Amino acid sequence: MSLRMVNLLISQLPSFGRGWEVGMAALAWLLIPFVAAIGAGLWGSWANRTRKARSDGPELDGYARFREAMERTHSRT
Repeated sequence: MSLRMVNLLISQLPSFGRGWEVGMAALAWLLIPFVAAIGAGLWGSWANRTRKARSDGPELDGYARFREAMERTHSRT
């Protein structure tokens, strides 16, 4: 039984016939996650842009008002 060794390096694929198409297809599949990672990084920095400008003050004030309202005893009997 003879085993055939397959070369997976794109740079060593033959540049004629189907070799070029295979190399470009592999390159395209490698570029998809790379572009997705760049897009995710850009979106993450864009989504975090207002977090630095605002503090947690308004949210904490609202939570304090909510807690005070829940702690009050209402006896309407």
